[in-house]
Amino acid sequence: MKNLSGRTLAIVHAALISSKSVQSFIDEIIPEVTVVHHVDDTIQNTNFACPPGTIPKQNYFKFAAYAHYLEEAGVDLILLACSTFNRAVELARPMINTPMLQIDRPMMDLAVQNGTRIGLLATVPTTVPASERLLKLAASEAGKEATVKTVLCAEAFAEIKKGNVNGHNEILIREIDKLSRDVDAIVMAQVSMSALEPMLTNTKVPVYNSGRTGFAKVREILESL
Repeated sequence: MKNLSGRTLAIVHAALISSKSVQSFIDEIIPEVTVVHHVDDTIQNTNFACPPGTIPKQNYFKFAAYAHYLEEAGVDLILLACSTFNRAVELARPMINTPMLQIDRPMMDLAVQNGTRIGLLATVPTTVPASERLLKLAASEAGKEATVKTVLCAEAFAEIKKGNVNGHNEILIREIDKLSRDVDAIVMAQVSMSALEPMLTNTKVPVYNSGRTGFAKVREILESL
């Protein structure tokens, strides 16, 4: 492995919770990299206020503006840690020279390598359309036609909002077990779900989280620069 001291990763968060969810992966996978967090909770608030599949235009503009200023600051890579408006990276690419990555794209690329029946597990309704779109895009770019089976566990999100982490985890583990009977691989839509990783060592099919796969890809990109 290359020593990445001197490299800087900027992470754009749509909510403070995701900045906490990624820290263990930063510590484990890219400990020597300087990490800059940019958090704007108004993005999640306004995304949640819209029906699933609708993203306020100003949020796409905000991401492009943040990416521009982070590029001016000299960062080496910009990571978007929000799944709900992951299209922001694609829209900003023509304007930004610094490499950018959607945190959930690497797990989707891995999932479509396992087969054509992919399970998508989400806890937030607004994430579902964006994650389904990106998963189908990953399959298409891999030359495959994927069938996506989506399971929304809004009750799990309600539990974690109450601080009941164990309840959140138990609901999702049950759903993963059920979903595993019908698919070739599973992706977990929110980066906060990456906390389940230690409990998923003996699953029937591969279960990918965006924390592990996202930061493994971050390291790969930074090593290639």
